[in-house]
Amino acid sequence: MTISPVQFLTSRDNALLKDLRRLAVETTAYRKQGRYWVEGDHLCRAALARGVRPAVAVFSESFWPLAPVQYAQDAIKIVVISDVLFHEISGLESPSSVGFVLDMPLPQSLQPNEATVILDRVQDAGNVGSILRSASAFGFKQVVALKGTASLWSPKVLRAGMGAHWGLHLTEGAVLDDLKKLLVPVVVTSSHRGTFLHEGLRTNSLPMPCAWALGHEGQGVSAELEAMASLHVRIAQPGGEESLNVAAAAAICLQASASSALI
Repeated sequence: MTISPVQFLTSRDNALLKDLRRLAVETTAYRKQGRYWVEGDHLCRAALARGVRPAVAVFSESFWPLAPVQYAQDAIKIVVISDVLFHEISGLESPSSVGFVLDMPLPQSLQPNEATVILDRVQDAGNVGSILRSASAFGFKQVVALKGTASLWSPKVLRAGMGAHWGLHLTEGAVLDDLKKLLVPVVVTSSHRGTFLHEGLRTNSLPMPCAWALGHEGQGVSAELEAMASLHVRIAQPGGEESLNVAAAAAICLQASASSALI
């Protein structure tokens, strides 16, 4: 495969570098540009492993001679900038030396029969990214984010997701009516009502595939979404804490569902 010509950029005022700065630090810049930014060796490798080809590969000047050949071969456009400029566009406290600009995937329709995670106004980007990672790990290939949820393709969510995005069917900005298309049962987590998760696992009564609904960090799942649930589930906490972090609860619930399918 031939390698695209290398473009060396030196001006802070370059239009591409200005766009990169926005993608790297602004939560919703990807919506305006139709592209998003990932930075660091792990995420770049994860994208290539999933067959995602970068529209632009950006290298620091010091890293460019050391960069894996695949990074350059798979990139449509290659840009090299000084280490100082790379640090200036980076959204990380300890900037990396390589990043990709990737085109946003085309919108996809909701898949009615797919194992699904519903995010109801989950606002912390770290929580959202962690949930995406758990969903991918435990076989939940569809994530539907209702309005009010942190932007799925924002820089912080992408970093917390650690590459999970490219193995998932993602829908954001959904409304409750969209969930009526789901043909799998909706399961709602609660801290105070419903079947204990371990009992459901023991009696093999956890449905799979299903759609786990996970709610706002403080308010939980909305009353309207709770009314759509086929099953309410709570996690036993013998240590006596009032509730669990939503990302921790998600990992426990999704793992239980995956395990129930193997019993």
